[in-house]
Amino acid sequence: MRVAVADDSGIFRSGLTTLLSIAGIDVTADEATGAALLREVESDCPDAVVLDIRMAPTFTDEGLATAEVLRRRYPDLGVLVLSTYSETAYAARLLAASSRSVGYLLKDRVADLQTLTDALTRIVAGECVVDPDIIVRLLEQHRVASKLGTFSGRERDILRLMAEGRSNSRIGTELFISTKTVEAHVAAVFSKLGLYPTSHDNRRVLAVLSWLRANGEISGSGTA
Repeated sequence: MRVAVADDSGIFRSGLTTLLSIAGIDVTADEATGAALLREVESDCPDAVVLDIRMAPTFTDEGLATAEVLRRRYPDLGVLVLSTYSETAYAARLLAASSRSVGYLLKDRVADLQTLTDALTRIVAGECVVDPDIIVRLLEQHRVASKLGTFSGRERDILRLMAEGRSNSRIGTELFISTKTVEAHVAAVFSKLGLYPTSHDNRRVLAVLSWLRANGEISGSGTA
């Protein structure tokens, strides 16, 4: 796997590139700004990019803006955005346009090599990876929203685990119920959100995105 990295912190960037190298991942670029990353990707497109959400010059959403540009120009490029804080508005904005080959993780997570490599492998394969803390916050923000209000406690658990990328068998293991029971709950979740079952890899986040759009948190145009 070939990965380009961008982060304004030289220390963090060095640590991240070291971790990637240990995992046998080829780091094609090591940049401090989104603009520099865009230039590198244009000249040598990797399999994925990893970038901080806050970079120079304003240290607000430069990384996110860069990620949005990359996703428009290179739809098949995996994009993993990192943040120090669990900012749900940024996560919703990143996922609004498409939930394919994209990830949003807290920086603390990627200190674990297995978590980092697993996230990148899944993203490059076309999946979506969202930090569990983000999912919990998204769900909590709208717990009393009209559609979520129709969910049973078990269905909310199912939705949360689906959004975290769990398979039906894994959900069953975590909730101590059979896979067949999980399938029934999944069908109910999709039905209540007006979603039909799909074979796409990103199904686990489609329910969350549909629910957020229905409640006005994000729009179909990709803005928060």
